[in-house]
Amino acid sequence: MAYLLALDQGTTSSRAIVFDPSGRPVALAQETFEQHFPRPGWVEHDPMEIWHTQLATARSALAQADLAAADLAAVGITNQRETVVLWERASGKPVSRAIVWQDRRTAEATHRMKAEGLEARVRALTGLVLDPYFSASKLAWLLEDPGLRRRAEAGELAFGTIDTWLLWNLSGGRVHATDVSNASRTLLFDIHRGAWSDELLDLFKVPRAVLPEVRPSVGDFGETQPQWLGGAVPIRGVLGDQQAALFGQACFKAGMAKNTYGTGAFLVMHTGQRPLAGEGVLTTVAWQVAGGPLEYALEGSIFVAGAAVQWLRDGLGLIKTSAEIEALAASVGSSEGVYFVPALTGLGSPYWDPDARGLLVGLTRGSGRAHVARATLEAIALQVYDAVHAMESAGVHLATLRADGGAAANDLLLQIQADLLDRSVERPRVTETTAQGAAMAAAVGAGLVDLPTLARAWQAERRFEPAGEVEERARLIAGWHEAVARARGWAKGAGA
Repeated sequence: MAYLLALDQGTTSSRAIVFDPSGRPVALAQETFEQHFPRPGWVEHDPMEIWHTQLATARSALAQADLAAADLAAVGITNQRETVVLWERASGKPVSRAIVWQDRRTAEATHRMKAEGLEARVRALTGLVLDPYFSASKLAWLLEDPGLRRRAEAGELAFGTIDTWLLWNLSGGRVHATDVSNASRTLLFDIHRGAWSDELLDLFKVPRAVLPEVRPSVGDFGETQPQWLGGAVPIRGVLGDQQAALFGQACFKAGMAKNTYGTGAFLVMHTGQRPLAGEGVLTTVAWQVAGGPLEYALEGSIFVAGAAVQWLRDGLGLIKTSAEIEALAASVGSSEGVYFVPALTGLGSPYWDPDARGLLVGLTRGSGRAHVARATLEAIALQVYDAVHAMESAGVHLATLRADGGAAANDLLLQIQADLLDRSVERPRVTETTAQGAAMAAAVGAGLVDLPTLARAWQAERRFEPAGEVEERARLIAGWHEAVARARGWAKGAGA
């Protein structure tokens, strides 16, 4: 029996899931870790705590499943992306806390680079925008310390995103590597050549000596040290979390997409073996299977999805639990002209407007809790519609949308989504798609299965077919865009 162990290292917790040979999860362990906010806009993690919690969950999941290392065919890793760790090669000790992807301390530096006209070139090479979200400016900030810069240039320090940090520790310092999906999120990687860019390294003043080796996502990443899991286990797959979810949803062909309905929403569409550029969405590497070409994706980031429902619960007290919203929203046939633009932290794709603010508009004396609830679900789906529309303008057609994440349990939300997109929306039987993607990548890397077999094995728990009227769809979309236009730039004006 060839079991697979997925290590799923997230922003607030480390998880480990054991999958059986049929792809069914049989054991799960999870541990949270501390979030550090030393200054406004700063977000940090303790890298050692990340490593210790990840190792503890791996051991716990194996114990739950009553398995030993010898029962595992391979380990797969998926991780929070863009977070930066810098450590000593000799001791393996971090020189600082990890700077998390949410951290905004380098906003001034990236604004300055934009003002200098550098964004177009950076975007051409990386597919990304100049933003503190990505790794390069965080690493550059750490290397402003003269002592650290000297040591980095001398090859004494190692840089990595969280996948690299876990690989280093799992392998006992023998493997300093990342995969193409994580490398493509650093702002230091040329996605066309599939290699670190000297031009970008010069731009951010990052010495090549600190960088990990870039490997295919599905392939050989060494093996775990025997003391960690009770025996050496091959590591055969590494993917950033959103790419792992795309892989786990078996979106292996251009036009296939997944959307993760979580606190925010992440839409990722496979575009094949060529990078496409769309207005308001990011171009990224999806993955690479060893011996094969780079495969690409478009990505849209929506800041507030499930968080809008949480706000109705905690901020307004309209509902007592998040699960209540479906029945409440379904109690009315439409939102009757009520629109909620949930720009509570600005707007992401395709607008990228940090000055947008939340807006509730179209209220009448007849408007009630149910209309606001339905408008909230529509807002989540309308944001996804906008991101899909931006991707299709790049020249790829959405074939079908596969949904995951906590809010994907909401049948009404997914029906609204299908109606707006006029496409099928599918919800998978296995909802742990990120961890499953890591496990599937490891299975392919270990030679247990191939992509066509995985595509055939993927199963939908439910398929939502479009059923809405064309006129109603057009009216809803037009009203939404009018509401968004009023919400944009609000913080710059009198409402700041």
